[in-house]
Amino acid sequence: MTSIVLIRHAAYNEGQVGGAGPRVDLGLSDEGKLQAQALADRLRLSEEIKADALYASTLPRARQTAALLTPALGLPAVLEGNLEEWRSGDGHMDEADFAATWQGLNDRDRLFHRFVEGCETAIEFSARVQSALHAIVKKHVGQTVVLVVHGGVMQVAFQYFFGYGDAAFRRAYPAADYASITRWNLPMNTTKWVLESSNDTHHLKGA
Repeated sequence: MTSIVLIRHAAYNEGQVGGAGPRVDLGLSDEGKLQAQALADRLRLSEEIKADALYASTLPRARQTAALLTPALGLPAVLEGNLEEWRSGDGHMDEADFAATWQGLNDRDRLFHRFVEGCETAIEFSARVQSALHAIVKKHVGQTVVLVVHGGVMQVAFQYFFGYGDAAFRRAYPAADYASITRWNLPMNTTKWVLESSNDTHHLKGA
């Protein structure tokens, strides 16, 4: 059986460096470090995931989450840039302006709207992540692979594994809380993926 275990990074800080410039990923917050450690403790004690490979997005919040999970999984993290979150902007656009623009677009236009020249559209983001997932699946047939990624990447994973293509989530979308686990399995002798569990965060109770 092939298993793809998607873990969303823990809570993080975002802001300007030195009070100037674009907003950037500043890494895990204190709360996020506790969340990631709670997940690591769960994985170490339960041994429920016997991973053959560990991949992580190159963004600080994902790298730092993966680093805290490494001792529990017994594997170093392979950094993969194509597992990064949607590169929708350059950090200069105000979040309120982004949200207002997004809400003003119809479903079809959302796929193709480019907020900042040189950055990705939603459809380009989906294609990038689905290509990365497909390459990892093909490389690790019959193995268990852990990916430390982002909420947007986990949504694209639903597109990939369910075969939705680039379809937008118009009426509903999958939850992906910080430090959550979502597991997809491909049993032997079948081409149908099974969503084994989604947004599992029971390790965070009391964290």
